[in-house]
Amino acid sequence: MQITDGFGTHLRRRQLLVARDRQNQGAAKMRPLRVDPQLARRFLDRTEGGRWGVTPRAFADALATSASRRFADHDPAPKELERYCESLHLADLVLATACAEGHDAAWEHFVREHRPILYRSADALDPAGGARDLADTLYADLYGLDDRGGSRRSLFRYYHGRSSLATWLRAVLAQRHVDRLRAQRRVEPLNDTDHEPPAPTSRLTSDPDCQRLLSLVTAALSRAISRLSARGRLRLASYYAQGLKLAEIGRLLGEHEATVSRQLARTRRALRQDIEHDLRHEMKLGDAEIAEGFRCAMNDAGPMDLSEILNAAEARKESPR
Repeated sequence: MQITDGFGTHLRRRQLLVARDRQNQGAAKMRPLRVDPQLARRFLDRTEGGRWGVTPRAFADALATSASRRFADHDPAPKELERYCESLHLADLVLATACAEGHDAAWEHFVREHRPILYRSADALDPAGGARDLADTLYADLYGLDDRGGSRRSLFRYYHGRSSLATWLRAVLAQRHVDRLRAQRRVEPLNDTDHEPPAPTSRLTSDPDCQRLLSLVTAALSRAISRLSARGRLRLASYYAQGLKLAEIGRLLGEHEATVSRQLARTRRALRQDIEHDLRHEMKLGDAEIAEGFRCAMNDAGPMDLSEILNAAEARKESPR
């Protein structure tokens, strides 16, 4: 399967070898934003968030953190900022904020509503029950048992409302499952048949124009991915960046394997069209340069780390690591 007529499979193979410890690097460059506490109060009233004990100031801070990731490249106008906040899963964000602050009622509600979802997701990843311990350790990280400097560090701090809380939890659990499988494979002995032939010399070392075109394709791909739905990005990341099989993604998202395959195919076609439009109308490339850029990507996608591209494409989206 391919993302843009050829280099998708190559990307996926390379992503299985790329470490994901760089996922958080983009968060360090967020632009600080401020959300009016009165706007936060209005959202709290709409979602009945007051029952969890979340103050307008605390929720305004949570909204500002989410918005800082979305608008890392510019300062939004007040109406633009308000529209972005309106688009969030506000009830889930209120609950996550309350849990991160240690409100018992919110935590009890979270456990009651989301523990079954996590366990079903764990059983989908490993029907033998081997992933349930990951769900249990995830609870500890969500609760924030790691005290430093006198304050709890909760994983909820990395949820920013861009997707539903259930989707985010499934993605975190799936990533931890993949990480464990990779760790297990690293300690397995290699057979003689496992050795691969050396990779061919990169075209980029001898073709500066190819390097330029590939950087433009990579940037266009990042922008195209950022315009996908949250579910579309999750499906794409699960297949290409995390290396999950179609059946595993189907269990994770509650979709049939054939549906996952069809949706990935549609996403690839949409990305191809979006990238071509971007290169032609924004980068002002001609047809020959666009075709050459895709050839460069297919022949040598070395600099294209899809984990990083997905991280940037979601406009500094929430990081579950």
